[in-house]
Amino acid sequence: MSFRTRSRSYLLVTAPITVAVTVFTLLAQQPAKSAADYNSDPAALIEAYRHVEVASVSDAAEQLLHQRRFMSHNMHSIFPTKFAGTALTVKLVKQEGTDSAAVSGMLEAIDKGGPGSVYVMQLEDGADVAGMGGLMGTAMSVRGFAGAVIGGGVRDLPQLTRIGFPVYALGPVPSTVVGHYRFVAMNMPIVCDGVDVSPNDIVTADADGVVVIPRAKAADVLILAQKLDNQEHSTYPFIEKLHSIVEAVKQFGRI
Repeated sequence: MSFRTRSRSYLLVTAPITVAVTVFTLLAQQPAKSAADYNSDPAALIEAYRHVEVASVSDAAEQLLHQRRFMSHNMHSIFPTKFAGTALTVKLVKQEGTDSAAVSGMLEAIDKGGPGSVYVMQLEDGADVAGMGGLMGTAMSVRGFAGAVIGGGVRDLPQLTRIGFPVYALGPVPSTVVGHYRFVAMNMPIVCDGVDVSPNDIVTADADGVVVIPRAKAADVLILAQKLDNQEHSTYPFIEKLHSIVEAVKQFGRI
């Protein structure tokens, strides 16, 4: 092999590394946003939450707020997804013998929401009742909702899957709220799957589950979650290199 050929091969091998180092350096040089920056730019706050793992958000909330802010293992997505947005809350209570007008408020709430909204429903004893289905999901989708989190069941999964609208719920069930429930109010504090949710709280979800962060603390939690995310993702290559999680964790302190 000639020197020219060897040089070209060397450049081909080292070029990706050089580019990677350059990109990493440029990213490292970008100033980190402060809590004040995020508080003054809600769109940037939501966008940043979309890029942080929910597990890191949950850990950050526990460390800063000393609270459990995650929903239980019973809350499942109907298909793999990841989203973040602001809570639009709805509450329904049991009342037998009602007609469709008794729950019309849950539909009107959808028309009040828009891009980035997350429809969060408290449904009293609703594990075996569908709080929403294809019609509501279609309406949310065309209005730009980020997703829905239902403290009860969900139905019409073929339609929701076809339009790609993400829903977390306690499980699929074919029943209806009509005739069995009454709408109480929208945009009021509720409890969904054991977690307090207020209007405009940050709702973030991925394959690990759903976490809700109080809006007043959202920027602080985000900044810590970003740090935890970075620590974890920086640890993976060291585990692969050292073949030791103990040694890797010593360097980064993230478990």
